[in-house]
Amino acid sequence: MRRILLAGVSGLALAASGALAVPTVTSAAVVGYPVVHPAVADYSQVSTGTTPPTSAQCASAGRRCFSPQGIRAAYNLGPLYANGFDGRGQTIAIFDSYGSDTMAHDLHVFDQAFGVNAMCGEEGVACQPGMPTFSELHVQGDPGTTAPPSTSQGTGQENKAAWALEVALDVETAHAMAPGANILLVSTPTAETLGVQGLPALMNAEQYVVDHHLANVISQSFASAEGAFASSQSIEPLRHAFKSAALNGVTVLGSSGDNGTAGSVKTPVKSGGSTLPYPSVEWPASDPLVTGVGGTFLCTDPAATGGRTVDSTDNPAACRTNAGAAEVGWSGSGGGFSQVFDKPGYQSALPAGSTAIGAKRGVPDVALQASPGTGALVYLSLPPDGSSGLKCGATPCSTGWYDIGGTSLSCPQWAGLVSIADQINGGGLGQINPALYKLAADPATYAADFDDVTLGNNTTDPTVPGYSATTGWDPITGLGTPNAAKLLPDLVSAAHAG
Repeated sequence: MRRILLAGVSGLALAASGALAVPTVTSAAVVGYPVVHPAVADYSQVSTGTTPPTSAQCASAGRRCFSPQGIRAAYNLGPLYANGFDGRGQTIAIFDSYGSDTMAHDLHVFDQAFGVNAMCGEEGVACQPGMPTFSELHVQGDPGTTAPPSTSQGTGQENKAAWALEVALDVETAHAMAPGANILLVSTPTAETLGVQGLPALMNAEQYVVDHHLANVISQSFASAEGAFASSQSIEPLRHAFKSAALNGVTVLGSSGDNGTAGSVKTPVKSGGSTLPYPSVEWPASDPLVTGVGGTFLCTDPAATGGRTVDSTDNPAACRTNAGAAEVGWSGSGGGFSQVFDKPGYQSALPAGSTAIGAKRGVPDVALQASPGTGALVYLSLPPDGSSGLKCGATPCSTGWYDIGGTSLSCPQWAGLVSIADQINGGGLGQINPALYKLAADPATYAADFDDVTLGNNTTDPTVPGYSATTGWDPITGLGTPNAAKLLPDLVSAAHAG
Protein backbone atom coordinates (compact mmCIF):
# COMPACT_ATOMS: atom_id res chain seq x y z
CA MET A 1 0.00 0.00 0.00
CA ARG A 2 1.39 3.39 -1.01
CA ARG A 3 1.64 5.94 1.79
CA ILE A 4 2.29 9.66 1.46
CA LEU A 5 3.18 11.89 4.42
CA LEU A 6 1.95 15.46 4.59
CA ALA A 7 3.03 17.79 7.37
CA GLY A 8 2.59 21.33 8.56
CA VAL A 9 -1.00 21.70 7.37
CA SER A 10 -2.94 24.12 9.58
CA GLY A 11 -0.96 22.79 12.52
CA LEU A 12 -1.86 19.18 11.69
CA ALA A 13 0.23 16.22 10.62
CA LEU A 14 -1.50 14.06 8.03
CA ALA A 15 -0.84 10.77 6.28
CA ALA A 16 -2.48 9.62 3.07
CA SER A 17 -2.71 6.01 2.04
CA GLY A 18 -4.22 4.18 -0.88
CA ALA A 19 -3.35 1.93 -3.75
CA LEU A 20 -3.10 3.70 -7.42
CA ALA A 21 -23.55 -19.37 6.29
CA VAL A 22 -25.43 -19.96 8.98
CA PRO A 23 -27.63 -17.00 9.97
CA THR A 24 -26.83 -15.23 13.21
CA VAL A 25 -29.49 -12.67 14.05
CA THR A 26 -28.53 -10.15 16.70
CA SER A 27 -29.09 -6.44 16.91
CA ALA A 28 -28.32 -3.37 18.94
CA ALA A 29 -28.76 0.32 19.04
CA VAL A 30 -25.60 2.39 19.04
CA VAL A 31 -25.07 3.93 22.47
CA GLY A 32 -22.26 5.64 24.34
CA TYR A 33 -22.05 8.82 22.27
CA PRO A 34 -23.85 11.38 24.45
CA VAL A 35 -22.60 14.50 22.71
CA VAL A 36 -21.32 13.96 19.18
CA HIS A 37 -21.85 10.58 17.65
CA PRO A 38 -22.08 8.65 14.41
CA ALA A 39 -25.61 8.91 13.07
CA VAL A 40 -26.10 5.14 13.05
CA ALA A 41 -29.37 4.56 14.85
CA ASP A 42 -29.43 0.81 14.94
CA TYR A 43 -27.75 -2.20 13.36
CA SER A 44 -28.39 -5.91 13.15
CA GLN A 45 -25.87 -8.58 12.25
CA VAL A 46 -27.94 -10.69 9.90
CA SER A 47 -25.42 -13.27 8.67
CA THR A 48 -21.79 -14.30 8.81
CA GLY A 49 -19.48 -15.12 5.93
CA THR A 50 -19.13 -13.22 2.68
CA THR A 51 -22.45 -14.16 1.07
CA PRO A 52 -25.20 -11.56 1.63
CA PRO A 53 -28.16 -12.71 3.73
CA THR A 54 -31.37 -13.86 2.13
CA SER A 55 -34.67 -12.03 2.47
CA ALA A 56 -35.75 -14.76 4.89
CA GLN A 57 -32.77 -14.05 7.14
CA CYS A 58 -33.62 -10.36 7.12
CA ALA A 59 -37.25 -11.13 7.89
CA SER A 60 -36.20 -13.23 10.86
CA ALA A 61 -34.52 -10.10 12.22
CA GLY A 62 -37.76 -8.16 11.72
CA ARG A 63 -36.35 -6.15 8.82
CA ARG A 64 -36.34 -5.78 5.07
CA CYS A 65 -32.77 -5.43 3.78
CA PHE A 66 -31.86 -3.47 0.69
CA SER A 67 -29.14 -4.32 -1.78
CA PRO A 68 -27.67 -1.56 -3.97
CA GLN A 69 -29.90 -2.67 -6.83
CA GLY A 70 -33.06 -2.36 -4.72
CA ILE A 71 -32.10 1.13 -3.55
CA ARG A 72 -31.23 2.30 -7.06
CA ALA A 73 -34.61 1.12 -8.34
CA ALA A 74 -36.48 2.88 -5.54
CA TYR A 75 -34.88 6.23 -6.43
CA ASN A 76 -34.85 5.81 -10.23
CA LEU A 77 -31.14 5.86 -10.98
CA GLY A 78 -31.33 3.40 -13.89
CA PRO A 79 -31.81 6.01 -16.65
CA LEU A 80 -28.82 7.98 -15.37
CA TYR A 81 -26.54 4.93 -15.40
CA ALA A 82 -27.78 4.03 -18.89
CA ASN A 83 -26.60 7.44 -20.10
CA GLY A 84 -23.18 7.06 -18.50
CA PHE A 85 -23.88 9.16 -15.41
CA ASP A 86 -22.51 7.33 -12.38
CA GLY A 87 -20.30 9.95 -10.71
CA ARG A 88 -17.18 9.23 -12.73
CA GLY A 89 -14.49 11.87 -12.51
CA GLN A 90 -15.89 13.22 -9.23
CA THR A 91 -14.66 12.64 -5.66
CA ILE A 92 -16.67 12.16 -2.47
CA ALA A 93 -14.82 12.88 0.78
CA ILE A 94 -16.20 10.95 3.77
CA PHE A 95 -15.21 12.12 7.26
CA ASP A 96 -15.18 9.78 10.27
CA SER A 97 -13.34 9.28 13.52
CA TYR A 98 -10.69 6.55 13.56
CA GLY A 99 -11.42 5.13 10.12
CA SER A 100 -11.21 1.39 9.62
CA ASP A 101 -8.10 -0.66 8.97
CA THR A 102 -10.18 -3.30 7.13
CA MET A 103 -12.02 -0.94 4.77
CA ALA A 104 -10.12 -1.87 1.60
CA HIS A 105 -10.92 -5.54 2.26
CA ASP A 106 -14.53 -4.95 3.25
CA LEU A 107 -15.20 -2.79 0.20
CA HIS A 108 -13.93 -5.57 -2.05
CA VAL A 109 -16.20 -8.16 -0.42
CA PHE A 110 -19.16 -5.78 -0.78
CA ASP A 111 -18.48 -5.06 -4.45
CA GLN A 112 -17.93 -8.70 -5.32
CA ALA A 113 -21.12 -9.75 -3.53
CA PHE A 114 -23.36 -7.24 -5.29
CA GLY A 115 -21.60 -6.82 -8.63
CA VAL A 116 -20.73 -3.16 -7.97
CA ASN A 117 -17.85 -1.65 -9.94
CA ALA A 118 -14.46 -2.44 -8.43
CA MET A 119 -12.28 0.44 -7.26
CA CYS A 120 -8.56 0.96 -7.54
CA GLY A 121 -7.52 0.74 -3.90
CA GLU A 122 -9.68 -2.23 -3.01
CA GLU A 123 -7.82 -5.22 -1.67
CA GLY A 124 -6.71 -7.54 -4.47
CA VAL A 125 -7.85 -5.28 -7.34
CA ALA A 126 -5.52 -4.51 -10.23
CA CYS A 127 -5.87 -0.83 -11.13
CA GLN A 128 -6.92 -0.04 -14.67
CA PRO A 129 -7.18 3.29 -16.53
CA GLY A 130 -10.47 5.02 -15.86
CA MET A 131 -11.20 2.98 -12.73
CA PRO A 132 -12.55 4.97 -9.73
CA THR A 133 -10.20 5.10 -6.75
CA PHE A 134 -10.61 4.44 -3.06
CA SER A 135 -8.01 6.15 -0.88
CA GLU A 136 -7.55 7.20 2.70
CA LEU A 137 -6.30 10.36 4.39
CA HIS A 138 -5.41 9.92 8.06
CA VAL A 139 -5.20 13.07 10.15
CA GLN A 140 -2.65 12.99 12.99
CA GLY A 141 -2.01 9.28 12.70
CA ASP A 142 -3.62 5.98 11.82
CA PRO A 143 -4.69 4.04 14.95
CA GLY A 144 -5.75 0.43 14.62
CA THR A 145 -9.41 -0.45 14.95
CA THR A 146 -9.15 -2.07 18.37
CA ALA A 147 -10.96 -1.71 21.65
CA PRO A 148 -9.41 0.21 24.56
CA PRO A 149 -7.95 -2.00 27.32
CA SER A 150 -10.27 -3.06 30.13
CA THR A 151 -8.34 -0.80 32.51
CA SER A 152 -8.90 2.24 30.32
CA GLN A 153 -9.94 5.45 32.03
CA GLY A 154 -10.95 7.06 28.76
CA THR A 155 -14.06 9.03 27.88
CA GLY A 156 -16.18 6.06 26.85
CA GLN A 157 -16.17 7.20 23.22
CA GLU A 158 -13.19 5.14 22.07
CA ASN A 159 -15.25 2.30 20.61
CA LYS A 160 -13.33 2.18 17.36
CA ALA A 161 -15.26 -0.81 16.07
CA ALA A 162 -18.49 1.19 16.23
CA TRP A 163 -16.80 3.85 14.14
CA ALA A 164 -15.53 1.13 11.78
CA LEU A 165 -19.16 0.12 11.27
CA GLU A 166 -19.93 3.76 10.45
CA VAL A 167 -17.05 3.87 7.98
CA ALA A 168 -18.20 0.70 6.23
CA LEU A 169 -21.72 2.10 5.95
CA ASP A 170 -20.53 5.44 4.56
CA VAL A 171 -18.03 4.10 2.04
CA GLU A 172 -20.02 1.14 0.75
CA THR A 173 -23.34 2.94 0.32
CA ALA A 174 -21.83 6.07 -1.26
CA HIS A 175 -19.96 3.84 -3.72
CA ALA A 176 -23.07 1.78 -4.45
CA MET A 177 -25.04 4.92 -5.31
CA ALA A 178 -22.27 6.47 -7.45
CA PRO A 179 -20.16 3.51 -8.61
CA GLY A 180 -18.00 5.66 -10.89
CA ALA A 181 -17.02 8.28 -8.29
CA ASN A 182 -13.75 8.32 -6.38
CA ILE A 183 -13.98 8.03 -2.61
CA LEU A 184 -11.57 9.64 -0.15
CA LEU A 185 -11.98 8.42 3.42
CA VAL A 186 -10.69 11.07 5.85
CA SER A 187 -10.25 10.07 9.48
CA THR A 188 -9.14 11.69 12.71
CA PRO A 189 -7.65 9.76 15.65
CA THR A 190 -10.08 11.07 18.29
CA ALA A 191 -13.79 10.69 18.91
CA GLU A 192 -15.91 13.51 17.54
CA THR A 193 -16.31 15.34 20.83
CA LEU A 194 -17.06 19.02 21.32
CA GLY A 195 -13.66 19.61 22.89
CA VAL A 196 -10.40 20.82 21.43
CA GLN A 197 -9.56 17.44 19.86
CA GLY A 198 -12.84 16.48 18.25
CA LEU A 199 -14.84 18.78 15.99
CA PRO A 200 -11.98 21.27 15.52
CA ALA A 201 -9.77 18.50 14.13
CA LEU A 202 -12.54 17.37 11.78
CA MET A 203 -13.19 20.88 10.54
CA ASN A 204 -9.46 21.45 9.99
CA ALA A 205 -9.34 18.23 8.00
CA GLU A 206 -12.29 19.39 5.89
CA GLN A 207 -10.52 22.71 5.37
CA TYR A 208 -7.48 20.86 4.07
CA VAL A 209 -9.57 18.83 1.63
CA VAL A 210 -11.26 21.99 0.33
CA ASP A 211 -8.07 24.04 0.10
CA HIS A 212 -6.27 21.31 -1.84
CA HIS A 213 -9.24 20.52 -4.12
CA LEU A 214 -9.31 16.87 -3.11
CA ALA A 215 -13.09 16.43 -3.41
CA ASN A 216 -16.20 18.16 -4.68
CA VAL A 217 -18.67 16.50 -2.26
CA ILE A 218 -18.30 16.18 1.53
CA SER A 219 -20.36 13.67 3.52
CA GLN A 220 -20.67 14.11 7.30
CA SER A 221 -22.38 11.30 9.21
CA PHE A 222 -22.00 12.88 12.63
CA ALA A 223 -24.02 15.42 14.56
CA SER A 224 -24.42 17.24 17.85
CA ALA A 225 -27.45 19.04 19.25
CA GLU A 226 -27.08 22.79 18.95
CA GLY A 227 -27.88 23.06 22.66
CA ALA A 228 -24.86 20.92 23.57
CA PHE A 229 -22.52 23.73 22.58
CA ALA A 230 -21.49 26.25 25.25
CA SER A 231 -23.19 28.99 23.26
CA SER A 232 -24.38 29.70 19.75
CA GLN A 233 -21.24 31.79 19.28
CA SER A 234 -19.05 28.75 19.92
CA ILE A 235 -20.27 27.16 16.67
CA GLU A 236 -19.07 30.04 14.51
CA PRO A 237 -15.31 29.26 14.71
CA LEU A 238 -16.04 25.74 13.44
CA ARG A 239 -17.73 26.92 10.22
CA HIS A 240 -14.61 27.95 8.31
CA ALA A 241 -14.50 24.83 6.14
CA PHE A 242 -18.13 25.27 5.08
CA LYS A 243 -17.51 28.87 4.07
CA SER A 244 -14.51 27.80 2.02
CA ALA A 245 -16.46 24.95 0.46
CA ALA A 246 -19.17 27.35 -0.72
CA LEU A 247 -16.51 29.48 -2.42
CA ASN A 248 -14.80 26.50 -4.04
CA GLY A 249 -17.68 24.60 -5.60
CA VAL A 250 -17.78 21.89 -2.90
CA THR A 251 -21.16 20.57 -1.71
CA VAL A 252 -21.36 19.78 2.02
CA LEU A 253 -23.99 17.37 3.35
CA GLY A 254 -24.79 16.42 6.94
CA SER A 255 -26.95 13.79 8.65
CA SER A 256 -29.85 15.43 10.49
CA GLY A 257 -29.60 13.03 13.44
CA ASP A 258 -31.39 9.95 14.76
CA ASN A 259 -33.24 11.19 17.82
CA GLY A 260 -36.12 13.04 16.20
CA THR A 261 -36.52 16.31 18.10
CA ALA A 262 -34.80 15.10 21.30
CA GLY A 263 -31.36 16.67 21.69
CA SER A 264 -28.73 15.79 24.28
CA VAL A 265 -26.65 18.21 26.34
CA LYS A 266 -23.07 17.67 27.39
CA THR A 267 -22.74 15.82 30.70
CA PRO A 268 -19.78 14.48 32.70
CA VAL A 269 -17.77 11.76 31.02
CA LYS A 270 -19.48 8.34 30.99
CA SER A 271 -22.63 9.78 32.57
CA GLY A 272 -24.79 9.62 29.46
CA GLY A 273 -26.75 12.42 27.90
CA SER A 274 -29.36 14.74 29.42
CA THR A 275 -32.28 15.56 27.15
CA LEU A 276 -32.84 19.18 26.24
CA PRO A 277 -36.29 20.39 27.37
CA TYR A 278 -37.29 21.73 23.96
CA PRO A 279 -37.36 20.43 20.36
CA SER A 280 -33.82 20.50 19.00
CA VAL A 281 -31.92 20.20 15.76
CA GLU A 282 -28.35 19.10 15.25
CA TRP A 283 -25.29 20.78 13.78
CA PRO A 284 -23.76 20.62 11.19
CA ALA A 285 -27.02 19.70 9.41
CA SER A 286 -28.59 22.89 10.79
CA ASP A 287 -25.92 25.06 9.18
CA PRO A 288 -27.32 27.09 6.24
CA LEU A 289 -24.18 26.20 4.25
CA VAL A 290 -24.88 22.46 4.68
CA THR A 291 -27.55 20.33 3.01
CA GLY A 292 -29.28 18.59 5.92
CA VAL A 293 -30.36 15.04 5.11
CA GLY A 294 -33.24 13.42 7.01
CA GLY A 295 -34.69 9.95 6.69
CA THR A 296 -37.61 7.72 5.79
CA PHE A 297 -38.93 4.20 6.02
CA LEU A 298 -38.42 2.90 2.46
CA CYS A 299 -41.55 0.80 1.96
CA THR A 300 -40.66 -0.64 -1.44
CA ASP A 301 -39.86 -4.18 -2.54
CA PRO A 302 -36.08 -4.74 -2.23
CA ALA A 303 -36.30 -7.45 -4.90
CA ALA A 304 -37.93 -5.13 -7.47
CA THR A 305 -34.82 -3.92 -9.25
CA GLY A 306 -36.58 -2.65 -12.37
CA GLY A 307 -38.44 0.23 -10.70
CA ARG A 308 -40.15 1.47 -7.55
CA THR A 309 -42.70 -1.08 -6.32
CA VAL A 310 -44.58 -0.45 -3.08
CA ASP A 311 -44.51 -3.28 -0.52
CA SER A 312 -46.98 -2.79 2.34
CA THR A 313 -46.88 -6.41 3.47
CA ASP A 314 -43.42 -6.97 4.95
CA ASN A 315 -41.75 -5.51 8.04
CA PRO A 316 -41.51 -2.98 9.57
CA ALA A 317 -44.87 -2.04 11.08
CA ALA A 318 -44.68 1.52 9.73
CA CYS A 319 -44.87 0.14 6.20
CA ARG A 320 -47.69 -2.30 6.98
CA THR A 321 -49.83 0.33 8.69
CA ASN A 322 -49.43 2.86 5.87
CA ALA A 323 -50.69 0.75 2.98
CA GLY A 324 -49.84 2.09 -0.44
CA ALA A 325 -47.11 4.48 0.74
CA ALA A 326 -43.71 4.06 -0.86
CA GLU A 327 -42.07 6.04 1.96
CA VAL A 328 -43.03 7.19 5.45
CA GLY A 329 -41.19 9.77 7.51
CA TRP A 330 -38.87 7.93 9.89
CA SER A 331 -39.64 8.48 13.57
CA GLY A 332 -35.96 9.05 14.37
CA SER A 333 -35.30 11.54 11.59
CA GLY A 334 -33.75 14.64 13.11
CA GLY A 335 -35.61 17.80 12.23
CA GLY A 336 -37.15 21.01 13.42
CA PHE A 337 -36.00 24.60 13.67
CA SER A 338 -32.60 26.00 14.55
CA GLN A 339 -31.99 27.95 17.73
CA VAL A 340 -28.82 29.42 16.20
CA PHE A 341 -29.24 30.18 12.49
CA ASP A 342 -31.74 32.54 10.91
CA LYS A 343 -33.90 31.33 8.06
CA PRO A 344 -31.80 31.49 4.87
CA GLY A 345 -33.23 33.22 1.84
CA TYR A 346 -33.58 29.99 -0.08
CA GLN A 347 -36.22 28.77 2.40
CA SER A 348 -38.47 31.79 1.79
CA ALA A 349 -40.42 30.04 -1.00
CA LEU A 350 -41.78 26.57 -0.22
CA PRO A 351 -44.14 24.15 -1.99
CA ALA A 352 -47.85 24.65 -1.32
CA GLY A 353 -49.02 22.98 1.88
CA SER A 354 -45.58 23.02 3.52
CA THR A 355 -45.03 23.31 7.24
CA ALA A 356 -44.30 26.99 7.79
CA ILE A 357 -40.71 28.04 8.46
CA GLY A 358 -40.58 31.07 10.75
CA ALA A 359 -37.59 33.23 11.50
CA LYS A 360 -35.10 30.37 11.97
CA ARG A 361 -33.55 27.76 9.68
CA GLY A 362 -35.68 24.67 9.03
CA VAL A 363 -34.06 21.22 9.08
CA PRO A 364 -33.67 19.00 7.07
CA ASP A 365 -33.57 19.98 3.42
CA VAL A 366 -34.05 16.55 1.81
CA ALA A 367 -34.33 12.93 2.87
CA LEU A 368 -33.62 9.35 1.83
CA GLN A 369 -33.96 5.85 3.24
CA ALA A 370 -32.80 5.82 6.90
CA SER A 371 -35.01 3.62 9.07
CA PRO A 372 -33.18 0.60 10.52
CA GLY A 373 -36.26 -1.45 9.64
CA THR A 374 -35.67 -0.75 5.95
CA GLY A 375 -31.91 -0.46 6.02
CA ALA A 376 -29.03 -1.23 3.70
CA LEU A 377 -26.78 -4.26 3.79
CA VAL A 378 -23.17 -3.50 4.72
CA TYR A 379 -20.19 -5.83 5.10
CA LEU A 380 -17.72 -5.44 7.98
CA SER A 381 -14.81 -7.60 9.10
CA LEU A 382 -14.03 -6.83 12.71
CA PRO A 383 -10.51 -6.78 14.13
CA PRO A 384 -9.10 -10.12 15.25
CA ASP A 385 -8.33 -9.09 18.84
CA GLY A 386 -11.57 -10.63 20.12
CA SER A 387 -12.58 -7.55 22.08
CA SER A 388 -13.65 -5.07 19.45
CA GLY A 389 -16.18 -3.41 21.71
CA LEU A 390 -18.98 -3.72 19.15
CA LYS A 391 -21.89 -5.56 20.75
CA CYS A 392 -25.10 -7.04 19.36
CA GLY A 393 -27.20 -7.05 22.49
CA ALA A 394 -25.05 -8.71 25.14
CA THR A 395 -23.09 -10.70 22.56
CA PRO A 396 -19.93 -9.47 20.83
CA CYS A 397 -20.59 -9.03 17.11
CA SER A 398 -18.55 -10.84 14.52
CA THR A 399 -17.50 -10.46 10.93
CA GLY A 400 -20.37 -10.54 8.46
CA TRP A 401 -23.30 -8.67 6.99
CA TYR A 402 -25.14 -5.97 8.90
CA ASP A 403 -28.44 -4.29 8.17
CA ILE A 404 -27.97 -0.67 9.25
CA GLY A 405 -30.18 2.37 9.56
CA GLY A 406 -29.88 5.99 10.58
CA THR A 407 -29.30 9.27 8.78
CA SER A 408 -25.75 7.96 8.41
CA LEU A 409 -27.35 5.90 5.66
CA SER A 410 -29.22 8.71 3.94
CA CYS A 411 -26.34 11.21 3.95
CA PRO A 412 -23.61 9.26 2.07
CA GLN A 413 -26.18 8.03 -0.44
CA TRP A 414 -27.18 11.65 -1.10
CA ALA A 415 -23.46 12.42 -1.49
CA GLY A 416 -23.40 9.82 -4.23
CA LEU A 417 -26.35 11.51 -5.93
CA VAL A 418 -24.62 14.89 -5.79
CA SER A 419 -21.49 13.43 -7.37
CA ILE A 420 -23.63 12.27 -10.30
CA ALA A 421 -25.07 15.78 -10.62
CA ASP A 422 -21.50 17.11 -10.55
CA GLN A 423 -20.60 14.78 -13.42
CA ILE A 424 -23.58 16.08 -15.42
CA ASN A 425 -22.43 19.60 -14.59
CA GLY A 426 -18.80 18.95 -15.50
CA GLY A 427 -17.60 19.92 -12.03
CA GLY A 428 -18.67 20.75 -8.50
CA LEU A 429 -22.00 22.50 -8.02
CA GLY A 430 -21.11 23.91 -4.62
CA GLN A 431 -23.99 24.81 -2.35
CA ILE A 432 -27.09 23.13 -3.78
CA ASN A 433 -29.76 24.33 -1.34
CA PRO A 434 -30.81 27.41 -3.35
CA ALA A 435 -31.31 25.26 -6.46
CA LEU A 436 -33.23 22.57 -4.53
CA TYR A 437 -35.70 25.06 -3.11
CA LYS A 438 -36.03 26.85 -6.45
CA LEU A 439 -37.07 23.58 -8.09
CA ALA A 440 -39.46 22.78 -5.26
CA ALA A 441 -41.17 26.18 -5.49
CA ASP A 442 -42.44 25.31 -8.98
CA PRO A 443 -45.41 22.90 -8.60
CA ALA A 444 -44.77 20.99 -11.83
CA THR A 445 -41.04 20.57 -11.22
CA TYR A 446 -41.60 19.62 -7.59
CA ALA A 447 -44.06 16.90 -8.57
CA ALA A 448 -41.66 15.49 -11.16
CA ASP A 449 -38.37 15.74 -9.25
CA PHE A 450 -39.32 14.86 -5.66
CA ASP A 451 -41.31 12.15 -3.96
CA ASP A 452 -43.21 14.11 -1.34
CA VAL A 453 -43.39 12.19 1.94
CA THR A 454 -46.56 13.17 3.81
CA LEU A 455 -46.82 10.49 6.52
CA GLY A 456 -44.92 10.02 9.78
CA ASN A 457 -43.92 11.83 12.95
CA ASN A 458 -40.50 12.34 14.57
CA THR A 459 -41.41 12.29 18.26
CA THR A 460 -38.90 9.98 19.97
CA ASP A 461 -39.17 11.27 23.54
CA PRO A 462 -42.72 11.84 24.84
CA THR A 463 -41.47 14.82 26.86
CA VAL A 464 -40.26 16.61 23.71
CA PRO A 465 -42.86 17.36 21.00
CA GLY A 466 -42.08 16.18 17.50
CA TYR A 467 -43.44 17.16 14.12
CA SER A 468 -45.72 15.47 11.62
CA ALA A 469 -44.90 15.10 7.96
CA THR A 470 -46.96 17.31 5.69
CA THR A 471 -47.39 18.08 2.03
CA GLY A 472 -44.32 19.92 0.73
CA TRP A 473 -41.49 20.75 3.14
CA ASP A 474 -41.69 19.38 6.67
CA PRO A 475 -39.28 18.98 9.64
CA ILE A 476 -38.85 15.23 9.13
CA THR A 477 -38.11 14.75 5.43
CA GLY A 478 -37.54 18.30 4.21
CA LEU A 479 -38.59 18.62 0.59
CA GLY A 480 -38.82 14.83 0.30
CA THR A 481 -36.80 12.17 -1.49
CA PRO A 482 -35.41 12.29 -5.03
CA ASN A 483 -36.62 10.95 -8.32
CA ALA A 484 -32.96 10.93 -9.31
CA ALA A 485 -33.30 10.66 -13.09
CA LYS A 486 -35.48 13.78 -13.05
CA LEU A 487 -34.01 15.76 -10.18
CA LEU A 488 -30.29 15.62 -10.89
CA PRO A 489 -30.35 17.12 -14.42
CA ASP A 490 -32.85 19.72 -13.23
CA LEU A 491 -30.63 20.53 -10.25
CA VAL A 492 -27.75 21.33 -12.60
CA SER A 493 -29.99 23.55 -14.74
CA ALA A 494 -31.40 25.36 -11.69
CA ALA A 495 -27.91 25.98 -10.31
CA HIS A 496 -26.84 27.58 -13.57
CA ALA A 497 -29.99 29.69 -13.70
CA GLY A 498 -29.01 31.26 -10.41
